[in-house]
Amino acid sequence: MPSTYITKAGQTVDLVCRDFYGRTRSTTEIVLDANPGIGALGPVLPIGTALVLPDIDTRPAARELVKLWE
Repeated sequence: MPSTYITKAGQTVDLVCRDFYGRTRSTTEIVLDANPGIGALGPVLPIGTALVLPDIDTRPAARELVKLWE
């Protein structure tokens, strides 16, 4: 279930992602998509802006193992 986040002074979408999800990689774009028109507010969001933060799996992605010698 998505969460609602209310911005504080000086926050940008990527700072909200870092604070909420613990990272910005692969989260900022998802949050921007979930909040159409948020880019029109400018890079620094107004205090009190409500953002929808979707449920995102924040576990590290599994890495493919590479064998140097077989």
